[in-house]
Amino acid sequence: MFTGSVGMLDFSIYMFFSVLETFAMFLLAFRVFKIDLYIIEIIFASLIMAFVSFVLRHDYSMALTDVVIQYLLTFCFLWLLFRIHAFYATIMTGLMYLSYMLLQSVCYLIMNFTGFYSLPFPYTTMGVNILQCISASLTIFISFYINKHRKGFDFVPDKRSVRVQINSKEFILFALTLPSLLIIIFIFQISRQYSSFYFFLPLAYGALLCAYLYLSYKKDRRT
Repeated sequence: MFTGSVGMLDFSIYMFFSVLETFAMFLLAFRVFKIDLYIIEIIFASLIMAFVSFVLRHDYSMALTDVVIQYLLTFCFLWLLFRIHAFYATIMTGLMYLSYMLLQSVCYLIMNFTGFYSLPFPYTTMGVNILQCISASLTIFISFYINKHRKGFDFVPDKRSVRVQINSKEFILFALTLPSLLIIIFIFQISRQYSSFYFFLPLAYGALLCAYLYLSYKKDRRT
């Protein structure tokens, strides 16, 4: 798969920043829903997801497919590796992706507006890597803030054996997951072809995330 030292260097850089991003997303999800951390398992899941992403993007040029696969892998790891009920794993997947994509899209807009993103960097992907580093660092900082100040929600059990009683708010939370994935894919395609529409990203992510947080807050108050 790799050709010479340059290929291995590209692979190492891609893996490092992808693992950093995925780790930050899992950390945020676990802190928001007050679930115990499993650092080794999170790193393991992040490595697998980063490798799959590298193969899909670099070997097969399937960026859109990668977005869908990463979303599904996140759900599968939450459900099968961390043993969270499939219903709640779906909700967690939607919230963690919307939160991270909102942060990253805002960071990109700021970097692009200030001209930082278009600076002549030593290598072509350095601007993207800096964006990834800033986004992941902010996500980790927010996760520690949530944990330190005891914020977050208590209604997600950390075991699959729990019996789920679905009410209207839980059903809406669950139903929001499908359009969140579709909106991510749609705006991803639009922003790739028409960069001037990129400012719609944080608006769409923010609207869906607000709905998630509002319904989660209402659900948490009832438990």
